[in-house]
Amino acid sequence: MEIRKSSLVDLKEILAIYAQARQFMAENGNPDQWGSKHPPESLIKQDITTGYSYICLESGRILGVFYFAVAADPTYAKIYAGNWLNESPYGVIHRMASAGGKKGAASFCLDWCLAQCGNLRIDTHQNNLPMQNLLKKNGFARCGIIHLENGEERIAFQKISE
Repeated sequence: MEIRKSSLVDLKEILAIYAQARQFMAENGNPDQWGSKHPPESLIKQDITTGYSYICLESGRILGVFYFAVAADPTYAKIYAGNWLNESPYGVIHRMASAGGKKGAASFCLDWCLAQCGNLRIDTHQNNLPMQNLLKKNGFARCGIIHLENGEERIAFQKISE
């Protein structure tokens, strides 16, 4: 597997992966995190044009997509019911989605992101048990609760390189 930045040429496949992820989430007890429209195409295009959208590939097939940036996230400035592991600069992952059919692709993406910066933060919805399990399996610590710009709560996780 390999990771590369997404391009607008990948947009159609990326949109299909996000649609599949929304369906999977709804079928697995998490219909509200992304609803029927998130992330919108305009946000995906913005992620691509700003250089923060990445895809995981194997043999030319897109296995997954995610947003990754080494930058402070404003929604992570305050954490409730816990604490971050540290206050060092960190990378952030958002909008991670898998095409399915390949075990280990999501873990590969998490490992790649951690290798870029050594300190990762990520959050997920309380009903997104598959993502919570993935993060725990990959050594992420549950740190507390953050609030999105719209006020919704998310469970915050962090992992630091050893």
